[in-house]
Amino acid sequence: MKIILGLGNPGVEYANTRHNAGVSFVGKLASLSVDQSSYGWRREKNKMVFKTDKFTLIKTATVFMNESGNLISKLDYLAHDDLDLKLGQYKIQKGVGPKVHNGVLSVENTLKTKDFWRIRIGIDNRTTPIDGETYVLQKFPPDERKILDGVFEKICNEFV
Repeated sequence: MKIILGLGNPGVEYANTRHNAGVSFVGKLASLSVDQSSYGWRREKNKMVFKTDKFTLIKTATVFMNESGNLISKLDYLAHDDLDLKLGQYKIQKGVGPKVHNGVLSVENTLKTKDFWRIRIGIDNRTTPIDGETYVLQKFPPDERKILDGVFEKICNEFV
């Protein structure tokens, strides 16, 4: 069974933001994995967990992205937003990630390794100069969300 952690921030104010691409991805994967073996999303302490016979999907419930390492003691895949990739792109790579991402760093520090798979979801579609920290907390406009949903489908096809 593969363990996949989707990074994001809790709360409605962060829903559909670029920084929550990892959480959105595991939500999409869960929706495609609903079958007799799944039991739906359940809260377990500071995380939400969805289990099937193939996956254990995890997303934050009360923990913010930069403290995500506190949610896990092991994982196979980490799904996260990546400003180093353009919107519409993704990469699944082991031990390779963005130049700067505090959520990824939190997981690396907790696991004491960089040797895990990353589902790097491109979110950069900036047309004007804006700093990354401000940009990732903005919500996706509908046209960008459509592109992101297409990327999720491509990634999900690699897992289901």
